[in-house]
Amino acid sequence: MPSSFFNSALKFLAVCFVFVFAGLAHAAEDKIPIKVVVVAMFDSGAATAEGAGEFTRWARRMPLDEKLDFKLTGQDLRINREKGVLGVVTGIGTIKATSTIMALGLDERFDLSKAYWLIAGISGIDPADGSIGSAAWAEWIVDGDLAHHIDAREMPEDWSTGYFPLRRDKPYEAPTPPAAQGYVFQLNRGLTEWAYQLTKDVEIADTENMQKHRAHYTNHPMAQRPPFVLKGDHLAAMTYWHGEKMNQWANEWVAYWTEGKGNFVTSAMEDSGTFYALKMLENVGKADTQRVMLLRTASNYAMQSPGATAEESLNGIKLSPEIASAGFQPSLEAAYVVGRKVVDTLLENWEQVETTIPSAP
Repeated sequence: MPSSFFNSALKFLAVCFVFVFAGLAHAAEDKIPIKVVVVAMFDSGAATAEGAGEFTRWARRMPLDEKLDFKLTGQDLRINREKGVLGVVTGIGTIKATSTIMALGLDERFDLSKAYWLIAGISGIDPADGSIGSAAWAEWIVDGDLAHHIDAREMPEDWSTGYFPLRRDKPYEAPTPPAAQGYVFQLNRGLTEWAYQLTKDVEIADTENMQKHRAHYTNHPMAQRPPFVLKGDHLAAMTYWHGEKMNQWANEWVAYWTEGKGNFVTSAMEDSGTFYALKMLENVGKADTQRVMLLRTASNYAMQSPGATAEESLNGIKLSPEIASAGFQPSLEAAYVVGRKVVDTLLENWEQVETTIPSAP
């Protein structure tokens, strides 16, 4: 075969490669670079109405003024292209959070490779550690769903709970199963400490009704404090549990899975799913879990006050509706005010934090 044929073929292939690589480069250039992703868990969808949910304040005040269609969840994404901030609502529960974050991470419209992820939402709080309205930065996320469960009425008499780990024969049996199976996640300790130090003096609004609610927790000095910023670890479970015995279980469950390094402070429904999805995305270069922060603010206490039953506390019986729900709107505000300080600081220092993750000892 004449050499001229090979030369022509090589030239043709070279031209093809040029076009292919040019197309890839163009596609990369077309992606929207994201500096911060704000993750909220619920919102009424009325992001123009003050107080509608966890996402409303970000949409209105950041502002995240542009809607982007996101059919995989049915709720639009919102973005501020100039600032490089993207907002997403996962939906309630670990199942929805996992699927939403995975879908977002694989969305080819965005370059999320250097994005910081701020998970900011409301929660219950252990009255031994904090008060309604308070804001807690978590280093540990523990899943509260992957487990065996025997009804307490049928469990052995010497057990403290009928809830015990998969692949174990009784509650809190050592050693703990491998963390890689999705039971427990540790966030970047230095970044968590940096966020806490940055925001620990942020003033969180207090109200008369919050004070009246706090006053019932006479056995818990921390629960009677005005709202404040603290560090404390998080339990994520699909079941909205409540009560003194469940609160005790939460403390023991978090201590077990973190081998005594974590302290249960807040409880909500999504964050093990969110972080698990981010871990999977990290495996394919779509996210960096060293850039994830978790902020949970207290809308309610995780257990009853003295003189009330767990059922009365959960359902707000014995308290007026205004006092029973006193922490709800303030906790939404706290999640935004405390979280916004972190977001603004990252944006203001982007030339540095783009490549070097902020850290505090």
